[in-house]
Amino acid sequence: MPRLMRVFLSLPLFVAAGLLLVVESSSSSDNPVIQLSIEGVIGPATDDYIERALESAARRHAELVVIRMDTPGGLDTSMRGIIKSITTSPVPVASYVAPTGARAASAGTYILYASHIAAMAPGTNVGAATPIRIGGLPQPDSKRKDEQDKTTGAAAPDAGSKKMINDAVAYLRSLAELRGRNQEWAEKAVREAASIPASEALKLNVIDIVATGMADLMKQVNGREVTVLGQKRVLQTTGSVIDQLTPDWRSRFLSIITNPNVAYILMLIGIYGLILEFSNPGAIAPGTVGAISLLLALYAFQLLPVNYAGMGLILLGIALMVGEAFQPSFGVLGIGGLIAFIVGSVFLMDTDVPGFGIDISVIVTFAIISALVFIVVIGMAIKARRRPVVSGLEELVGAKATVLSDFDHQGRVSLHSESWQALSSVPLHKGQQVKVSGIEGLTLRVEPLETPIQEEAS
Repeated sequence: MPRLMRVFLSLPLFVAAGLLLVVESSSSSDNPVIQLSIEGVIGPATDDYIERALESAARRHAELVVIRMDTPGGLDTSMRGIIKSITTSPVPVASYVAPTGARAASAGTYILYASHIAAMAPGTNVGAATPIRIGGLPQPDSKRKDEQDKTTGAAAPDAGSKKMINDAVAYLRSLAELRGRNQEWAEKAVREAASIPASEALKLNVIDIVATGMADLMKQVNGREVTVLGQKRVLQTTGSVIDQLTPDWRSRFLSIITNPNVAYILMLIGIYGLILEFSNPGAIAPGTVGAISLLLALYAFQLLPVNYAGMGLILLGIALMVGEAFQPSFGVLGIGGLIAFIVGSVFLMDTDVPGFGIDISVIVTFAIISALVFIVVIGMAIKARRRPVVSGLEELVGAKATVLSDFDHQGRVSLHSESWQALSSVPLHKGQQVKVSGIEGLTLRVEPLETPIQEEAS
């Protein structure tokens, strides 16, 4: 009995301990730290991934989102989309340049500046935020080539370049002001493409933390105060569960089709499929595959920086090669179409950002395939279609026959050593050669040749 009493008396202690463990577990799992990853070139798929991941983090009431980053840069539109998602997120965002050897160049610098917490691992670097297309812009005034920038000694940029530089400087300085970071170095990163290592970035107030790993980062951000949507918040990351959120199937699929090489191939498959369907109605498969491929390509091009003059040259090149197949011009249309196709393919992507060009080997391969398909294959098919029919009743149309006996309207003729019932609109004589002009059931409609057989014999 005393033993049973001791069990009953200790029961509340076990219940209390269990509740404490449940509360502690729920507190750590209800407010997790979400870890995202940006690796490689930043594009539309990256923007989609970050945007939806931040929405998911908000629904889960995450304590913090950490974007682990190693990027050489990317598209301006995608970068601005990511920054908009970060600045409007109700969950604090920490960008962490890691592991050792990683970088946050170009677009990565802007994302680092826009984050509530900017962190880097030792042995990483940040900077080189000059818009990449500026170097290739033409100078409208030749006199500008002699003008030298007082700071860098380089040729002074033209009006278009200055506009892009000033816009980028203002944007990065505004992000630095928003997060209380070094605005002067931000401008230097744009105008002079400056780049610095993690230790110097910390000294210059470009970043907030240098952390050796995720555990060190969580330790350093714990208790740090950040401003989220105008409200102060103190981060509590001790004991938080780190949940790695990788790109789902949609983001991976978007990453595949927005690859410029894949989008380019899808566009050509779509065009080829529709041409084959129109040239051979009822085939169904080429039209179906072509329509799906073309729609996917158009969706990808909507997200990519496409030069529509380049796309126009590609379509013109294909049209000229098709014209060569229908109307042979001793190679003039075919060669012109091939040149237009290659030039348009080179100009198709309107950006010099690494990773967003079309590989020259892909262009050459499809140029050769296009020439063979449209000039050789389709040309042979058209010639075959123009040949006379050599089987069936249709083969008899145009054939020559011999009249077996005189008749005025209806009689019999010999064709291929067979006797056929024949109709004629003029009188015919025995032995006269006629031509079959049509077939009505098993009756031939014939008409006389210009020269009777008797005259030819004489």
